[in-house]
Amino acid sequence: MKKSLFIVLAVLLLSACNAQKEVIYLQDVVANQVQPITNQKLITIMPGDKISIIVSSRNPQMSAMFNLPQVSYRAGQSNITNFNEKLSGYTVDQNGNIDFPQLGKMKVAGLTRAEVADLVQNSLLSSGLLQDASVVVEFMNLHYSVLGEVKTPGQYAMENDQVTIFDALSKAGDMTIQGKRDSVFVIREHDGSRVTYALDLRNVNGTFNSPAYYLQQNDVVYVKPNNKRARESTVNGNNVLSTSFWISLASLLTTVCVLIIK
Repeated sequence: MKKSLFIVLAVLLLSACNAQKEVIYLQDVVANQVQPITNQKLITIMPGDKISIIVSSRNPQMSAMFNLPQVSYRAGQSNITNFNEKLSGYTVDQNGNIDFPQLGKMKVAGLTRAEVADLVQNSLLSSGLLQDASVVVEFMNLHYSVLGEVKTPGQYAMENDQVTIFDALSKAGDMTIQGKRDSVFVIREHDGSRVTYALDLRNVNGTFNSPAYYLQQNDVVYVKPNNKRARESTVNGNNVLSTSFWISLASLLTTVCVLIIK
C-alpha cells in the first residue's frame, strides 16, 4: 500500500512540475547576465499608414502654411449636437509618398517618426521656407491585434516607436492560464506577402531573436489554447467532453486514492 501511495504522490508531483513549466515565461533566463540586443527595430512608415505632421516656429502665421487644417465634425444625437475639431493627417500612398504643403511629394515609407520629422525640417530649412522649423510626427492609425487565450482580446493602437510581443500581451491583460506559452503566433503582411512566425515564450533566445519579437503595424498576435481548454470549448454532445464526465472521473479517482491509503 505504501508503495502505491508513493507512486500516486510521485505522479501528482510530476504533474504539478510539468504544469508549472507550461506557464512560466523565459524559463532559461540567467539573472544578471548581460545580453546584447541585436535585432532592435523601430516602427517604420508603410503605404496606407496615416500620420500627422505638425510644424511650429516663432512665427505662428508662417508655420501655419505647412500644417493641414483641423476638420470639424458633428457628434451627437437628437437635438443635442456638438462640434469637435479633429486633426487632419497624411495618408501614405502606395508608392510611399505624401503630398506636403509647399514641398510637394515626399518619400516617407521605410522611415521612422524621427526620420520623417528630420526630413521635413531639413527640407524646410534648405528651401529657405522656414528657418526655425520644429517638426513633430505622430502615428494616427497604426495598430496591432491580439486574439486567442488572453484576458482582453482586441485591437490596440501603436503609441510608441517600438512594441514588443510582451508589450502586446501586457496590453491585452496577459495570457490566460490556458494559453500555450510555446504556441504564440504572429501573422504579418508586408509587400504583398504573408508570413506566420511561431514563438516559444518559454525560451529566451528563441523569443528575443525572433523577427516577430518587435511587432509591426497590422500584425496579428494569436495565442493558442492548451488541450484542456480546446476540449472544454468543444460542444458536440460528446459525454467525454462534458462537465459531468469529468466530475464523475474526479470522484472515481478520489475513491481510489482513499482505498489505497487504507
